[in-house]
Amino acid sequence: MKIAKTHSHLNGHEWLLVHHPEVWKEIEKIVSSIDAEKCRTKVSKEKTMKGRILYSPIELNREFSAQFRKAGWHETRTSYWVTDDYNLIRKTLLMEPGRQKDEIEATGRSAIFSYNQTDFVKKRAAVEV
Repeated sequence: MKIAKTHSHLNGHEWLLVHHPEVWKEIEKIVSSIDAEKCRTKVSKEKTMKGRILYSPIELNREFSAQFRKAGWHETRTSYWVTDDYNLIRKTLLMEPGRQKDEIEATGRSAIFSYNQTDFVKKRAAVEV
């Protein structure tokens, strides 16, 4: 597989190239090691493509996970509670999730569970597949 496009959030790609080129090289190596053709297992049920063999998103994700994890990358997930009151969210932003919920509900508002998840992280570099 090859990297066709990148999204350089806040010039992250350029930062990696200058400060941690070994991390970028590792990402390139991992992506190029994936044999996408092995993941062409999904049989289309769509009217216009019925029966065509397509890339399976599930199989592709499984391959990416296996390769990134083998190289020491891991998933991160941050859980938190929000509400429809902007000022209350700002007040609870840095609290622990349990305390956020209690603080929101103490005002009579509904606490809504949310999270932020990143597929692979290593040396403060994040990769989303």
